[in-house]
Amino acid sequence: MGLRLVQVNFKARDDAALGRFWAEALGWGISSEGPGVTNIEPVGFAWPDPAAVCIDVVTVPDPETVNYGVHLDLATTSAAHQTELVAHLRELGATPADVGQGDVRWTVLADPEGNLFCVLEPREIYRDTGPIAAVVVDCADPRAMTRFWGEAIDWTLHEVTDDHARLRSAAGVGPYLEFLRTPDTETVKGRVHLDLLPYPGDDKDAEVARLKSLGATPADVGQGDVRWTVLADPAGNEFCVLALA
Repeated sequence: MGLRLVQVNFKARDDAALGRFWAEALGWGISSEGPGVTNIEPVGFAWPDPAAVCIDVVTVPDPETVNYGVHLDLATTSAAHQTELVAHLRELGATPADVGQGDVRWTVLADPEGNLFCVLEPREIYRDTGPIAAVVVDCADPRAMTRFWGEAIDWTLHEVTDDHARLRSAAGVGPYLEFLRTPDTETVKGRVHLDLLPYPGDDKDAEVARLKSLGATPADVGQGDVRWTVLADPAGNEFCVLALA
C-alpha cells in the first residue's frame, strides 16, 4: 500500500522553545509525548491525517552535527498576508536569511535555531494546503528522487522536470512534497527529516525491506535501540519509518 508521510522532525537544542515558535507561526496547537519532545499539529487534529503534515521537535545533545537539506515553504493568500506573516514571524524570533536567492518574490527566513524556511507570495497551487504549502527537499536529481519517493509513499506525482518535482497526498489535501534541484547540495545545512508511518495492518519490517529494495540504506544517527527505523534514501537523506502504536 505504501507508507504515509505524517510529520517533519526538527532536531533542536530546546524542543519546547522551538515548538512554541512553530506553533505560533502556523497557528497550531502543542502537545508532548514525553520529555524532550514537542508535537505541533492543528487544533482538534486526529493524527495521522493527510490534511496536514505535522511537526515533531526533538531535543538532541548536538543538533549542529545533523545536516539535512529539507525546509518548509509557508503559504499566503495575498500580498498583504505575506507582509503581515513575515512581520509576525520576525516578532516571534525569525531572522532574514541570505542563501543567494537574489531578488525573488518569496522571503527566506531562519527560525530561532537557524533552520531555514520560506514565506511564499500567493500562489494558486497552494490555496488549499493549509499554512504549510510544501515540504521541500534539496537534491541533485529531482527525477531520481521521484523514482524512489513515488514508490516509497502513497502520494501522487503531479509534476516532474529536470529541476523540480512535486507530489501530494492521493486524497488531494495537505501540503506538497517537492524536490528542488540545488547546486552543491552537500553544503546545505539543516536539522530536519521526514517521518513515515505504515498503514494499520501493514508490517513495518516488511515496509523497511521494501524500501531497501527500492534503494534505501540503513542509517545510524546515534538513535540507539528504538522502535523506529532510520534509513537514507538513494541521495543520502535520512528519514524514519515509525512503528505503529
